[in-house]
Amino acid sequence: MRLLKGHMSYMEKYDTISVEVAFAKPDKQVILPLVVPVATTVEQAIEKSGILKQFEEIDLSKNWVGIFSQPCALSTALREGDRVEIYRPLIVDPKESRRRWVNG
Repeated sequence: MRLLKGHMSYMEKYDTISVEVAFAKPDKQVILPLVVPVATTVEQAIEKSGILKQFEEIDLSKNWVGIFSQPCALSTALREGDRVEIYRPLIVDPKESRRRWVNG
């Protein structure tokens, strides 16, 4: 079957999904688009994206992950259009920060 450039075959269209993997630092944000097989997990997408090589400080045993700001497990299966987010550890507890700000 001959395809025009930019067109997917039937198999590609229905056996894969498009997702993104995102990580942000105070000075830099990266969002990597991926096409992955259906039933790919959060962890598999992160590994496939190559983001772990770009940011050596990411440790999946310590960093939380989520899909569109909703925390999830690394084993969560992705759906079409999902954005996997890797969260940095908090430096200051938000409640403590508010308390300090209010009390001056």
